[in-house]
Amino acid sequence: MGILSWIVLGLIAGILAKLIMPGRDPGGFILTILIGVAGAMLGGFIATGLGRGEVTGVNLHSIMVAIGGSVLVLLIYRTLRR
Repeated sequence: MGILSWIVLGLIAGILAKLIMPGRDPGGFILTILIGVAGAMLGGFIATGLGRGEVTGVNLHSIMVAIGGSVLVLLIYRTLRR
């Protein structure tokens, strides 16, 4: 997957993770993308390890995996910021 795909997938996943877990987080748009990309990578790593497939592009399965990873990364981020 190319860097542009990671950014697009990260943006989508980061925004949806913020909608799932609303709250006041510093950082704005750039941090949302970074959380989303990190979440996509973490979600892909976990999904591959569990035998559930990989993050292969911008498709429904990859978005769901990335959102799950992004929610996890956002939860970790919020825990560490406290």
